[in-house]
Amino acid sequence: MDDQAADSAQDAGRAPGCYRHPDRETGVRCTRCERPICPECMVDASVGFQCPECVRSGGGTGHAPSASAPRTLAGGSVAADPRLVTKILIGINLAVFLAVRIQSSLLNDLVLVGTWPPAPFLPTQGVAEGEWYRLLTSMFTHEEFWHIGFNMLGLWWLGGPLEQQLGRVRYLALYLISGLAGGALTYLLAAGTSASLGASGAVFGLFGATAVLMRRLRQDMRPIIALLVINLVFTFGWSGIAWEAHIGGLVAGAVIGYAMVHAPRERRALVQYGTCAVVLAAVVLITLVRTAQLT
Repeated sequence: MDDQAADSAQDAGRAPGCYRHPDRETGVRCTRCERPICPECMVDASVGFQCPECVRSGGGTGHAPSASAPRTLAGGSVAADPRLVTKILIGINLAVFLAVRIQSSLLNDLVLVGTWPPAPFLPTQGVAEGEWYRLLTSMFTHEEFWHIGFNMLGLWWLGGPLEQQLGRVRYLALYLISGLAGGALTYLLAAGTSASLGASGAVFGLFGATAVLMRRLRQDMRPIIALLVINLVFTFGWSGIAWEAHIGGLVAGAVIGYAMVHAPRERRALVQYGTCAVVLAAVVLITLVRTAQLT
């Protein structure tokens, strides 16, 4: 009897579980129906938070349901297909991979390289020669099956949940800028004649943002930390890997991810896209500095 009483007291002291995710304890309730809701289910309202169902139904506010459409944790629109952008990104990577397999000469025009061939051979090509587009095209270029396989697997596992929590536009900005940051750091630190390619920088950006998001949601971070450590071991323990791209993408993803999920509601868009602009400006600055060094 004493054990049963103790268990009952302990259960009474626990916070209720979210009505959509019973395993997640929460102290927040919908201001309309008063059901408990976790951070993933919280929809910003003029006062407090509301659950998705109350927002969709209009909840007797006198406004049409579309006037207060459900929003993601980061303020993005809730989409019917929460993995659409991830699927498109994977499709682009696969399409470029097949094109390179069919026409191998395309590889030289897509990879990230500072300047090639080395002087005095002419004509030279590379980012230092004005081909800045390589910072972008190299993110979608792979040469080996194992390379694209690992990257696309990571993109699918990490990208889907992030796209759902951030919304499509914010998620796409995170992915692209993380990849560009990884390319810029590679361009800065690697030899000007070395070539690099792959979506690893962008995927590591998703790693950084996922860690920030899981901490924001108070989820168990041990799985993502373990997976990140394993990838970092491969990054620095395996020859031929551009560690600069991985670290650059990881840092950029963590910074942008933090801005996405911690921005204050009243200045959300300004903080989120302002942070993206600052990181992008850093990419441009790094590229200009390295170009000056190589030319």
